[in-house]
Amino acid sequence: MNLRSVYYFISPKSRLVVRKIYYAPIDFLNSISGRKNKLIPNKGDIFIGSGDFVEQGKHHLKLLIEYAKLKPNHSVLDIGCGIGRVAVPLTNYLLTDSRYEGFDLVKKGINWCKNNITSSFPNFNFQHIPLSNDLYSLTNQKAENFVFPYKDDSFETVFLFSVFTHMQPLEVQNYLNEIYRVLKPEGKCLATFFVYNEKNEDIISKNNGTYIFPFKKVGYRLMNQKVPSANIAFDEESLNKMVDLSNLKVENKIYGTWSKRGNKPLVDFQDILVFEK
Repeated sequence: MNLRSVYYFISPKSRLVVRKIYYAPIDFLNSISGRKNKLIPNKGDIFIGSGDFVEQGKHHLKLLIEYAKLKPNHSVLDIGCGIGRVAVPLTNYLLTDSRYEGFDLVKKGINWCKNNITSSFPNFNFQHIPLSNDLYSLTNQKAENFVFPYKDDSFETVFLFSVFTHMQPLEVQNYLNEIYRVLKPEGKCLATFFVYNEKNEDIISKNNGTYIFPFKKVGYRLMNQKVPSANIAFDEESLNKMVDLSNLKVENKIYGTWSKRGNKPLVDFQDILVFEK
């Protein structure tokens, strides 16, 4: 059993505690050094992905500007905003009269964002939505039935980084439908996925040094059967059907490096899809 499997084996709440304990020495040293930045959370509090918090945030902002055509005056919706990794660099990009909305199912991340971002940037609003997800939290509120708390045609730009990689098909379909509803006409959504097709399905299902999705389901593959939301890869044809049902249009597709297909100058680990209303 590798470290990732051990991490998935414990409960969602325990995962947050384990990370807090693991990084406690580093966070303590940073706190007494006097160099602690208010807009950088403690390592033990970060529950979103790997990589440097600041550099990843800057990278994601570049992706939004390049592929989603994000402008400083846009109203934006950050779905699965986590602990503010993209919100932090956006504070220096969006105009003070623009609108930022973000929501996440992990309360500690939302609390941090309110205390450290909204306190200085009142046009940045964060909401905790207690949805159930076996990687992060277990509740009675299902994402497949969730209605975004925003009016129709509210945002020029919507984005999701490493959110659809942790959601089941019915949940993804509902989110795509809701994204279409809240986007303004000609608005864009940038979302990341793990996508495969018949050409590379065999490669990504075996132990070959990349992300492995060995468990085949109808239209998608799982990394871990006991924690289905741990990481999910979608069959490209099945995903296209879900997008069609939502009435969104795929404007661009940039394959990431996870499956060794990414070859563009500005690329991500995950696959990037850009949708337009």
